[in-house]
Amino acid sequence: MDELKDIKLKNYQYLNEVAIKGETLFTGSSLMELFPICEIARSRSIDDIIYNRGISGLNTDEFLQHIHPLLLDLQPAKVFINIGTNDMTEDPYGDQWFHHMTVNIRQILEQTLAILPHTKIHLMAFYPANLHLPWQTPASIQWMKLRTPENLDRCNQALEEIAKTYGCHFINCNADLVDDRKEQKAEHTYDGVHLYANAYLKVFEVLEPYLLH
Repeated sequence: MDELKDIKLKNYQYLNEVAIKGETLFTGSSLMELFPICEIARSRSIDDIIYNRGISGLNTDEFLQHIHPLLLDLQPAKVFINIGTNDMTEDPYGDQWFHHMTVNIRQILEQTLAILPHTKIHLMAFYPANLHLPWQTPASIQWMKLRTPENLDRCNQALEEIAKTYGCHFINCNADLVDDRKEQKAEHTYDGVHLYANAYLKVFEVLEPYLLH
């Protein structure tokens, strides 16, 4: 991992020493780190203790390597996981990126269930991306070129099947996020992938029942 990821991970390790076990956890990559879940939940008068252990740029290899501080050490009663979009790249996975990602997500669920059999696991669908924003550069389009509606649908179908296999919940919050192209609405994103709070407010409306029960 790079230096910034290491710094965030160390901070989480320190915070985990004083965190209350058995609460609610949101964990994953940047799409989870940037989710203002605590503020939105409080605005809806939800008093649950919610921890966020997302790290921008994290892939499934790194999540597995550090699954204890990112998930297991908190012993959550409920966990919401959004990880895997950073595996959607030809470097270093080539055309095996999909297989690599799905194998690792299975391992994440297996390890969690083995150590925390009573934790409610919620596996979240990958959010849509937008590859047609006018301010995007050739470099940014190259970075996200695999995040097409077709590839994201393929991933989400696989995630749903994986969740079902392991007795976990699959949550797809994308219905109100997409435009006519099945891409992320332009007003929801500043770079085609990462979301503004207006999108997260829509995400919250879908996952709120899972948060409350």
